[in-house]
Amino acid sequence: MSHYFTIAQANAILPEINVLMGDLLERRAKVVRQAESPEMQQVLSQNDVGNATASEIALEFVEIERLIEELQAYGCSVKDLNGGLVDFLARRNGRDVYLCWRYGEAVEIKYYHELHTGFNGRQLLNPADFD
Repeated sequence: MSHYFTIAQANAILPEINVLMGDLLERRAKVVRQAESPEMQQVLSQNDVGNATASEIALEFVEIERLIEELQAYGCSVKDLNGGLVDFLARRNGRDVYLCWRYGEAVEIKYYHELHTGFNGRQLLNPADFD
């Protein structure tokens, strides 16, 4: 069953979502840096998956997955790890839409989009239009 958010409910949990997404994006950036390092390239070329760096990257992936699950436990959807996008299912004038927030924006929902349009279809929200 889907969880519907009011704007107030989504805004109330954004401080926690912001912290979790910040941690997730930081860990993701670390993994990318490590994976692109000359040491890791050598590890990959030698199929040395037991290497300490490879093990550290694997542990970071486990933590990233845990953070995604923790974010989703709030009832929101993590849409894009590159941009830190999170959507919250809501009702606007009787129709399902997503309240849309991106890491680094104000810790307040300002946008929504139709279910099929995604981030590129974001529009400024008018709280009076929401159920």
